[in-house]
Amino acid sequence: MDRTPELGEFLQSRRARLSPHDVGLADYGGRRRVPGLRREELARLAGISLGYYTRLEQGIGGAGASDAVLDALVRVLRLDGTERGHLYGLARPERRAATRGVAAADAEQLRPSVRNMIDSLGDVPAVVLGRFVDVLAWNRAGHALLAGHLPFDAPERGGDDGCAGPSGRPNIARMMFLDPQTRSLYPDRPAKSRDTVGDLRLIAGRWPDDPSLAGLIAELHRESAEFAALWAEHPVRTCATHTRAYHHPVVGPLTLTDELLTLSDDPGRRVVIYHAEPGSPSAAALRLLAAGARGGTVNGPSPRT
Repeated sequence: MDRTPELGEFLQSRRARLSPHDVGLADYGGRRRVPGLRREELARLAGISLGYYTRLEQGIGGAGASDAVLDALVRVLRLDGTERGHLYGLARPERRAATRGVAAADAEQLRPSVRNMIDSLGDVPAVVLGRFVDVLAWNRAGHALLAGHLPFDAPERGGDDGCAGPSGRPNIARMMFLDPQTRSLYPDRPAKSRDTVGDLRLIAGRWPDDPSLAGLIAELHRESAEFAALWAEHPVRTCATHTRAYHHPVVGPLTLTDELLTLSDDPGRRVVIYHAEPGSPSAAALRLLAAGARGGTVNGPSPRT
């Protein structure tokens, strides 16, 4: 029997955030044993039997769910486009079968042309991320912006500096929740943390059978109460672009926009490019940071925690 625990967890999390009032049902008061809609209420609104919906929340039978059933759940649960795609991905085991084993097929070696591309960006910070948000490479400016406290060659040589994921490379999710220097970089840390977990949830839906990803999630769950709480909420977020504030230990406040580009020839791998509004103080600070990176002076004092 095909079981998809992630499907059940996702449905439960989205059911819990709705009240009877949200979906036009009468609420006669009194305490509910669980937050949100009851299973029978959701099943009735979606036009499916309670027994069938219960099996879906148990992670059973998602593969047999028709598009009509999934679209009814999308409608009743008020899922956005990202959440709809995530639901379909969780309910389609053939999609998981197509990706099973791909992550283990290679060690995510970086194509030389991708390395040349980010180096050619010069003073524009850029980072290449692997399938499970390991840093495969960064240019000098990207390293100076995000991780001046780490060796520049950390993605190539690995290490046990507390920032490395299962591959031995720096891992963006691990840095966000377990590395004090990285955490201090974001004034609005709750928003950045939620975005990180939302992205990792989408990745886990695409690569549910990979043991290294499962190990990373288990470690973060064990070592970070913040991560555990966010993971339980089951956020899903596409991380295509953000405009975000930073507080850099060398150049101070910055406001940067990041653009995330997928590499079509490398499944799951992405390039993140950071830029500032032309003529802004942040653009000037970014130039100063890049100049320091060229001169080898990007390491700032460790922040107080």
